[in-house]
Amino acid sequence: MARLGPRGFAARYVDIELVARGGMADVYRATDSVLGRAVAIKMLADRYAADDDFRARFSREALTAASLSHPNVVTIFDVGELDGTPFIVMEYLGGGSLADRLRDGRVPHDTSVTWLDQAAGALDAAHAAGIVHRDVKPGNLLLDDDGQVHVSDFGIARAAAHDPLTSTGTILGSSGYMAPEQGRGEPATPDSDRYALGCVAFELLTGRRPFEADSPTAEAMLHASEPPPHASQLEPSLPAAVDTVLLRALAKNPDARPRSAKAFVSGLRAALLDDNAPTRLISPSGREVQTRVLRKNSRRPVALVAALLALAGAGTAAGLALSSGGDDQPRTVVVTETTPGTTQVRTVTVDSPPPPPPPPTAPSRSFASAAAANDRAYEMMQKEDFEGALPILEDAYAALAGSGTKAEAYTAYNLAFTRFALGSCQDVLPLLDRSESIQGKRKEISGLRRSAEKSCKGNRGKGGGKGDD
Repeated sequence: MARLGPRGFAARYVDIELVARGGMADVYRATDSVLGRAVAIKMLADRYAADDDFRARFSREALTAASLSHPNVVTIFDVGELDGTPFIVMEYLGGGSLADRLRDGRVPHDTSVTWLDQAAGALDAAHAAGIVHRDVKPGNLLLDDDGQVHVSDFGIARAAAHDPLTSTGTILGSSGYMAPEQGRGEPATPDSDRYALGCVAFELLTGRRPFEADSPTAEAMLHASEPPPHASQLEPSLPAAVDTVLLRALAKNPDARPRSAKAFVSGLRAALLDDNAPTRLISPSGREVQTRVLRKNSRRPVALVAALLALAGAGTAAGLALSSGGDDQPRTVVVTETTPGTTQVRTVTVDSPPPPPPPPTAPSRSFASAAAANDRAYEMMQKEDFEGALPILEDAYAALAGSGTKAEAYTAYNLAFTRFALGSCQDVLPLLDRSESIQGKRKEISGLRRSAEKSCKGNRGKGGGKGDD
């Protein structure tokens, strides 16, 4: 690689070695001798260097990527041409790519969500700047030495506010992650990037792409015509609620997809906290008893209803209705009893337990009003309208704080969840502490606490975005 020698770069870049070859460019690792840091030098592949259209597109990558300022976007240091071949000098990330990690084996779910959240923040920032990536895939999501994701390769990105360098009918992207509209040759949009991120999420959580075929063309056709499989059927450790989130992200109609990449990942995080598994108890005789309650005239098990409500901390009214036992109709209980060497399954009918006694005093009008406000906010959270839910929850919690009621517990959790979904660490952990102190330990609280502690780096007080110290 003589052209990268002292004459070409004024002896600034040394110790140059080829590290990757792509369909459009070659990537070299080098040392910036002036600043003493490792860099990556990306040069347009020789076979494209003489093509004016490809050269223009490659140069646009540098201008597009350099215009973005976000901690999860690869930083551009320098741009230029050498012997008529454009090059870009950018930060070198030594952690490999998500594609490398997928080849190494299964990725833990919490790690997957962390990576997806970081990529989502970068994509949302690009979309806000009018930039569509158009080729979101594991190979373009790079890891630094701390395991943080950086979105790279805006080589086929375009600024939506400018005339595109490629016309309608030109297909750009990777078939395994290509949105249906891209496969039809239509212009890519932010919805297309979110579809691709959904494909990446599917692969991280299940170990395979949603559509796999013998050829890229066949795979692109499946994206355009076939419904995606259910992730929970491919990976039994996933709760069924994950399917709903992924199916929305992989909707054929772009308008049906989440309105932001962050909203998609927030829904995915909440779904992974869902637990619709049957309750397991240990009887006095030492037998393991598994129960599932089926009510008359109900199309869904109560356990599933409770799990859906737990998705974002149950709304007050709904939560109280479930805890009261509802109607007084008999219940059909499917019981599985396991003893060493034997398993018995039987169905019995039992009377519903009597309703709990009424509270000693009715809540004040202000408490009731705040509880109702929490219910309204919870409905907005289910629709991923976290911005609209936030001020309602803040007012409701201000009225309920210190009451020690279940309404305060639910509102505290919902407020913590909403702030975290919007990228804020403000009082998230103290709110979870308060909710748990009232209603006891719950899986939803513990799961959100783990995510918050990891992202907020121990910030338990008032603060800004995730990671603030």
